[in-house]
Amino acid sequence: MRTISRFIIAAATALTALTAQANDPKAAIATLDARLARIGEVKIEGTDKAGELTVPAIFFGPRKINNNFDVVDEIRKSTGAAATIFVKHGEDYIRVSTNVLTPEGKRGVGTPLARAAAYAAMNKGEQFCAQVDVLGTPHDSCYNPIKDKAGKVVGVSFVGFKK
Repeated sequence: MRTISRFIIAAATALTALTAQANDPKAAIATLDARLARIGEVKIEGTDKAGELTVPAIFFGPRKINNNFDVVDEIRKSTGAAATIFVKHGEDYIRVSTNVLTPEGKRGVGTPLARAAAYAAMNKGEQFCAQVDVLGTPHDSCYNPIKDKAGKVVGVSFVGFKK
């Protein structure tokens, strides 16, 4: 009977920890960034389409992220978070992989990161976590700069939980 009680307590503790982490954008972005790092080192190589734009192609190891939704969909499944990968294109950061849908039900690739506080933080190479508007819906969010091996910001990772 004690073994069953210990098991129930351990299971309840684990469930509580998962629930506490479930809507934590800092934990979710750490999960996203770790998943990308496991694939391999970031690099920019060539170009690809993102919506109507031609933008730099961002790779992690051998995997091109542009128009590849495996990682962002995995983050939605494992954490419940909206997730996006942006690539730096001139002065903008353009969505190349996202699980965020437009009102028409399409993935929001090819659209820029708004030039607001998150944009400013990315240009400084700093994490930004706050409530932000994503397609008209408030989200508790975090953005992290994606840096190449020379330390240059080449993209942005994003996660957010609807309020």
